[in-house]
Amino acid sequence: MTTQEKLEKIVKILDTKKAQDIQVIGITNLTIIADYFVIATGTSTTQVKSLADEIDFQLGELGVEPRGIEGIRAANWIVLDYDDIVVHVFYRDTRAEYQLERLWADGEQVDISGLLIEPDGDAQ
Repeated sequence: MTTQEKLEKIVKILDTKKAQDIQVIGITNLTIIADYFVIATGTSTTQVKSLADEIDFQLGELGVEPRGIEGIRAANWIVLDYDDIVVHVFYRDTRAEYQLERLWADGEQVDISGLLIEPDGDAQ
């Protein structure tokens, strides 16, 4: 699975499971940590855990396993590390506190609008 295919799959999973404020930041030119950060918000710690679990499950079904997962127990901020893509799933208050988008403001904001489901349920 290519990085782009994996990125699209992650965004679609988050969107389908009602994650809020999904953002993708290209960080290739800023760090060797990864190519992309995917940042999303859950409205409760239960939803945060559910979002992370669903990404792990669906990518696992495709043979893609994370290098590591952190934060499952507290579920305020769960990080899934897929080497080229690092997924950050936040509880809304925690996201506001850490403001990763501001820390990585020099990164490229990736347009994911074509991957998201419109309110009426149809893909754009």
